[in-house]
Amino acid sequence: MSSSDATDTAAAPVPAPLGPAGMLRWAWTQLTSMRTAIFLLLLLAVVAVPGSLFPQRPANPALVTQYIKDRPEYGKILDSLQLFDVYSSAWFSAIYILLFISLIGCVIPRARAHWKALRSAPPRTPRRLSRLPEYGTLVLPANAAVSPGDAVRDAAEVLKKRGYRVDIRDADGPMPSLGAERGLLREVGNLVFHTALIGVLVSVAIGGLFGYRGQKIIIEGDTFVNTLVGYDNFTPGTNFQSDWLDPFALTLDKFEVRFDRESIRQFGQPIDFKAALTIRESPDAAPQQQVLKVNEPVYFGGTGIFLVGNGYAPIITVKDGDGNTAFSGPVVSVPNDAVYTSSIVLKVPDAAPSQLGFVGFFLPSAIKNQEGVSYSFDPDPLNPQLNLNSYYGDLGLDTGKPQNVYNLDVQNLTQLNGRDRPAGGIVLDAGQSYTLPEGKGSISFDGLKRYIGVDIRTDPGQAGVLVFSLIATAGLIVSLYVNRRRVWLRAGAHEDGRTMIEYGLLARGEDHRLAPEATAIRARLGARWNLTESRPAAATVPARSPKEH
Repeated sequence: MSSSDATDTAAAPVPAPLGPAGMLRWAWTQLTSMRTAIFLLLLLAVVAVPGSLFPQRPANPALVTQYIKDRPEYGKILDSLQLFDVYSSAWFSAIYILLFISLIGCVIPRARAHWKALRSAPPRTPRRLSRLPEYGTLVLPANAAVSPGDAVRDAAEVLKKRGYRVDIRDADGPMPSLGAERGLLREVGNLVFHTALIGVLVSVAIGGLFGYRGQKIIIEGDTFVNTLVGYDNFTPGTNFQSDWLDPFALTLDKFEVRFDRESIRQFGQPIDFKAALTIRESPDAAPQQQVLKVNEPVYFGGTGIFLVGNGYAPIITVKDGDGNTAFSGPVVSVPNDAVYTSSIVLKVPDAAPSQLGFVGFFLPSAIKNQEGVSYSFDPDPLNPQLNLNSYYGDLGLDTGKPQNVYNLDVQNLTQLNGRDRPAGGIVLDAGQSYTLPEGKGSISFDGLKRYIGVDIRTDPGQAGVLVFSLIATAGLIVSLYVNRRRVWLRAGAHEDGRTMIEYGLLARGEDHRLAPEATAIRARLGARWNLTESRPAAATVPARSPKEH
């Protein structure tokens, strides 16, 4: 290595290490930049997509269990990645919190800077106004008797009427000028938008902390009391307390569905769902009649009852091998198509000498095709029919492991009936009964009821989300449609007595309406001084300052 190379190497600057404090400052600067906030907002929208692609456990845990069971090769992997609990997952919460911090870190410094801008005067007058995007000159004749100072003051009044805040400089000097600015509301709208986003995030967090959501299947004639044990599924907020539940009760008196019977293309499509309810807002309150419909919830204070599903509940009676009634009542069936072909599962653990299980489907309007296979041709119960397979053995209900009510695990059961069995499948029309083989008992189809599925939820942050969303929309509109502009004007006296004026306009950002604004200002100045010619100076004419005139 030569001596010159050694000298060059020794002279090369070496950046000083940032150190822990410097790294923290750099990380904070990156996190609180507007670019990072926008990126996190887009990322939050992207990571929310799996919530609509995969069933979510808070909304329907049974569907999640079935999804994992039907896809054993990757279902558990998806579950470990929290894709069935997207909105409460660790990664979604991390992005949510980072976005919250980023927005606060963006808004506070910008609000301080804008407050200083509001209190400060418009920027000083440039030396060469001709370099501005919009530039023009005006000449006041000597007989107009308007001095340069008067001209600047007149221009200030014109600009104030157009919403500019004006600062006059050197009003009594040989070349007075002014600086004017408007559109500061644009940045206010931007700050309001981002502050409202913070409000939305806080409101959503309040709902997640102190609200709850639950689901319940209610059969005609049944009563639901708002207690924890009354729910089929209940998802409380992080800090929710059970004694916050409103003490209401409701009874489903009747559920009616009206189907289209007039049009050809939409024949059989549901037109209206209506649930007639009897409600009590407290144990001592008088009963009231209410109607629950889709998009027309019933409210008890801050708790809303929403109609989200419906179906049929066949009334079934099962007698065991000893002749005792082991089960009697309506059984919820799960619709699978538009004509309410529904799957149904019934578990009878009290049957003796063996526990019984039934699985099959319910047809509201049964008819057979040419192959002798039954199917439903209409959603109304014109010819209700049950088609079941029966099993006996240990249902596994005594092990303590939770089971899906709508799924029957037949792995450890012995089949009694089925299409492929000698005894054939169980086919029951309304009012019919069937005797099970091997003296296991009997089953009868005694009647039919309807049921509704309701979503019950309290979201204390819901009103805040609405209010802050409206505020954010208003702020966004202001930031998009208000343009920030600056105007400078300088006046001087010519030796022959004329007053020479030049002006220029500049926009903060892209503004397609800057040229019309310059034309409007020129027209108003011309009208103020009774000038007959008020066209802007041609771009090819070399611009001169008032002193050069």
